[in-house]
Amino acid sequence: QDSKPQRHPLFTNMAEVPEPPSKRHRPDVDGAATVGPAARLRRLLAETGGRTLSMPCCGDALTAKLVQDAGFELTFLSGFAVSAYRGYPDAGLLSYGEVLDQATQVCEALRGRIPLICDIDTGYGNAMNVKRTIRGLVQAGCAGGFLEDQENPKRCGHTRGKTVVARSVAETRVRAAVDARNELRAAGMGDLFIIARTDARATDSLEEAIERCKSFMEIGADMTFLEAPRDVAEMRRYCAEVSGPKLANMLEGGLTPILPLHELEAIGYKIAAYPLTLLSAGIKAQQEALRRLKAGNPESVQELLVPFSETKRVVGFEDYYEEEERYK
Repeated sequence: QDSKPQRHPLFTNMAEVPEPPSKRHRPDVDGAATVGPAARLRRLLAETGGRTLSMPCCGDALTAKLVQDAGFELTFLSGFAVSAYRGYPDAGLLSYGEVLDQATQVCEALRGRIPLICDIDTGYGNAMNVKRTIRGLVQAGCAGGFLEDQENPKRCGHTRGKTVVARSVAETRVRAAVDARNELRAAGMGDLFIIARTDARATDSLEEAIERCKSFMEIGADMTFLEAPRDVAEMRRYCAEVSGPKLANMLEGGLTPILPLHELEAIGYKIAAYPLTLLSAGIKAQQEALRRLKAGNPESVQELLVPFSETKRVVGFEDYYEEEERYK
């Protein structure tokens, strides 16, 4: 029996999708020509077969660089984290322009090393806004976009007070995103991997959430994400009944069980997202450092820190100095 990983049909056509010249020939840090971001993501998903990919989520350029530096194969710009780093809760307070600005900065920092998927909430308006958002992500250099079916203002899927739009409205959003992607492809202006999310499990039922995911795939989404299944049985049912690749949201302290990668792989998930791990770890570390400083013990803070040389390396001084030498 052939053990070669089988490609999902949605992952097989990435080589035929033209990319903008600025991305098609842009050199990476090693000087090699890069393929477009979406094509690279599709290739990664295809070549890894049934393996579940671990995807720590970032909130800004620095955390994105940390994910890449740690050896992960992709990352996701979390709406929760972006909101937090701008001083707000994830409650629909950020605008399209703010999220696009953050995505642009992250793409610039990653320099094509790993693909970035960006959280675009509800698309920031009607179908025309959704299409503009998709075009903006491609121009910024994102590989994928993450569109959901909540009412505006949306909020974190594991907090109270969320509502979803009617299924027909949700389908219209996804159709607009797919149309924008296909129009970009036809014009030779790029591609975007579209992940369609539903929060209907919390507001309606598991059955409604599954039906929405089925519809999203029929419309042309590349992947689905059913937010906040309550247990492993619900996770298994979703993966069994909905075609195409699926994303699991591993939010510590949330409503969904946190499972190891091998269990998620056995259930049928392709990507495991960790939206708050870095944000939460950062909050804890900084709170402890501040507590020690406030107590008047700056020396006790030292054990919490990386060496200054490592700080400089992480933020990019070594790369800067190396490139600076070329112009002396």
